[in-house]
Amino acid sequence: MFDTNCTTFAVVNLGCKVNRVESDAIAAALGAQGARRVGEEDADLIVVNTCTVTGEADKKTRKAVRHACNANPDARVIVTGCAVAIDSDTYGQLGDNVEVVQRAALLEAIEEAGRHALRFGPEFRTRVNLKIQDGCDHACTYCIVHVARGIARSAPFAGVVDEARGYLARGAKELVLAGIDLGSYSDSGKGLAQLVTAILEEADKANAPESLPARVRASSIEPHTLSHDLLDLLAESDGRLCRHLHLPLQSGSTKVLREMARPYDAEWFVQLVGEIRSKVPSISLTTDIIVGFPGETEDDFEQTLEVAEKCGFSKIHVFPYSMRQGTPAAMRADQVDAQVKAQRASRLRELARELRSRDYEARRFSDELVLVEPELAITESYHEIAKPKGVQPGSLVEMTLP
Repeated sequence: MFDTNCTTFAVVNLGCKVNRVESDAIAAALGAQGARRVGEEDADLIVVNTCTVTGEADKKTRKAVRHACNANPDARVIVTGCAVAIDSDTYGQLGDNVEVVQRAALLEAIEEAGRHALRFGPEFRTRVNLKIQDGCDHACTYCIVHVARGIARSAPFAGVVDEARGYLARGAKELVLAGIDLGSYSDSGKGLAQLVTAILEEADKANAPESLPARVRASSIEPHTLSHDLLDLLAESDGRLCRHLHLPLQSGSTKVLREMARPYDAEWFVQLVGEIRSKVPSISLTTDIIVGFPGETEDDFEQTLEVAEKCGFSKIHVFPYSMRQGTPAAMRADQVDAQVKAQRASRLRELARELRSRDYEARRFSDELVLVEPELAITESYHEIAKPKGVQPGSLVEMTLP
């Protein structure tokens, strides 16, 4: 069994919400062993949980490992996560104090140390990411995550509900369900909608008198995996399942979507958004879009702008295409010029800011439940606002949006 004993530690997280959950679990388990969390320069154990989704992510990962090695040359630096799953040799050569540990081995070790200590320890937060799924059966031509994380697999239904129960008992007010392909969740014939329903029932049981029960938020869901059951629950749960969906579009050009190996076209996506809004008029929709995918023309990009406008996204994560070696897209000869990609990203970000402002303006002076955190508050529609005066962090309160 890998040795996780240390006196002081630091955890460096890179990448997605699933990585964040795993990093939180690592920190919680080390804390449960009596270790103290400190900055990298003071830690005798530094864990770097890596990301490899794009070429740019690889660069950031190598920089983070080198920084950890230099921050404290006497520390053990454990490098784990997706980048290690793809290319462990590279990371093992970045420093004499580096130890490369595959994700499965590290998670097994921290589970022995009490993987779910997060719900009891000082790391606990009232907004908690809950990993319920891992891996992916898709093979988008720009992505290597299905190689790094393997086939899609779901956490046991009863185990997820039990973990949620522990967080709720400790006072969590928002559970964010996370997964690489969240919409594919399935265990014992039960899908994502059934899991959310069971967690909400536990929230009702755990709720203190005269307070609002905890809510659930789904993180990113691939559009073709959005079930009618989950959409119905969004419409009927009165905000208990946050009326917010993150649906990755990736491109508004059907040609580009086909070359990405995305299983839908632009027209279908727009129709899906129309169906969602007809059932849940107050829905907030956020998305991911890649600009400058190989072969993307100016007309393709204009189609993306048009689709984004039609869908009325409240937030767009804009990603200039970054070649990831080992993917089909990286081998194409028709790579888009870096300056063109930068210009397109700038234009899309400008539209994104306009759409986000437009979405918030439409919600001003309406009532929403907001979760109050130490520095800000998060609305059901996933806007960050100033926290209301006199309200304790960790509270879920109804307020009129300013």
